[in-house]
Amino acid sequence: MSAESMPLKEMDVVVIGAGPAGVLAALRAADLGARTTLVTRGAFGGMAANDGPVPVRTLAHAARLVREARQLERYGVLAGAASLDYPRLLARVAEVVEDVNRHSALRPQIDALGVTVREHVGDVRFIDAHTLETADGLRLRADRVVICTGGVSRRLDLPGFDLTCTHSDAWSLSAAPGSMLVVGAGATGAQVASVFNALGTKVQLFQAGERILPTEDEAVSAAVAAGFRASGVVVHEGFGAIDSFERTASGVRMNYSKDGQSRAAEAELVVAAVGWSADTGAMNLAAAGVETTARGFIQVDEALRTTAPHVFAAGDVTGRLMLVPQAMRAGLLAAANAVTGAASPAADQVAPVGSFTQPEYAQVGLTEAAARARHEVLAVSVDFAAATRPIIDGRTEGFCKLVIDRPTRRILGCHVVGERAVDIVQLAAVAMAAGLGVDGLAQVPFSFPTYAGVLGRVAASATYQLNRTATGDAELPPAAAFT
Repeated sequence: MSAESMPLKEMDVVVIGAGPAGVLAALRAADLGARTTLVTRGAFGGMAANDGPVPVRTLAHAARLVREARQLERYGVLAGAASLDYPRLLARVAEVVEDVNRHSALRPQIDALGVTVREHVGDVRFIDAHTLETADGLRLRADRVVICTGGVSRRLDLPGFDLTCTHSDAWSLSAAPGSMLVVGAGATGAQVASVFNALGTKVQLFQAGERILPTEDEAVSAAVAAGFRASGVVVHEGFGAIDSFERTASGVRMNYSKDGQSRAAEAELVVAAVGWSADTGAMNLAAAGVETTARGFIQVDEALRTTAPHVFAAGDVTGRLMLVPQAMRAGLLAAANAVTGAASPAADQVAPVGSFTQPEYAQVGLTEAAARARHEVLAVSVDFAAATRPIIDGRTEGFCKLVIDRPTRRILGCHVVGERAVDIVQLAAVAMAAGLGVDGLAQVPFSFPTYAGVLGRVAASATYQLNRTATGDAELPPAAAFT
């Protein structure tokens, strides 16, 4: 008999945090028969619904509409010049967030399973190993605790850093600023820069490292940086070190230096996107025996158990893959292990990642550099300018690249820049998860003309090259004929 099928003694489980990880953890715990309470500092849905992907994607959609409006005349559609009503845009964002929380955030399932939900309770802290107290005075006793409190923007110990804003502050502005400095060009910083640039803000993007989007394939970083520059974003890579921030008559000045030379940049607003930290500062974790890593994230084992045997953690608070789908899976696993006493490990999984910038970019699997360090690699790219659907849509910026293991023909990675990049990479992720080699992907008859066809074109090209190497000659697979 499996652990999950065994009769369970009555158990009180408290899940802290109502984002994707917390909601799925509460659902799983209640489904397994535990008396479950879900407590959250703010609103149900957490950052993903209220301050993360949902509102950000809504703003990105508005930015896309602005860009599309600029193409109308090119296609013979005559209309007046597009202008932005920022308060109306924010009202639409609020509508979307409300609709998602009502229909798509699993609240009906939570209520149907009898989970007690406590929203807007403020900070939650441990009083002792099994007792929790909320800022509004509620005390809860728990046999098991699952911590899913997510993360917060990292702060820097620099003079004047309190003059900067976080990405959350940027999304809640009452108007698009005339100018903005974005410090940090990872996924969050790039998205802030792209959205506000499209909405008319003069944006400068600063990255201390050699390239923006440093975790992406080098070709992706280069293409996105070029796209940003072409659209008017001033991109500073390897800019040096920040010395301080100071108030000016019209905004904020950032003082920085490189190679002994002092420099400065000024804008109405400075957004700092310099990393992510676990949101545990007020939790008094020591009272429960929960330890953190050197980077400040909650330490967990493969089963998502913390250093306290009765406490589990899932999602961004652990510092692992900080993505909504992975957080949801981790929440399910942490709750199942907490309630059943099992020690099931988190499974390795294909994890597509993407961002709705302009140009859009996405990836799954290994970068070309990482793959070459461990495998005999074939890397094949096709430019969007050579594919039919991007030509039709006037969106020829970008490329699709597959990274292939030559001996096995296994797909090691896929990297895309350009229109519908995130959607294209999902298809590659499905192929990789199913164990479909590049030969099989090349034979999929993608509809014509579609962006998915670009992926088929790359797979066909890779197969052709592999076949020529193996036999000295080969016919081009049919999938490459039209894309």
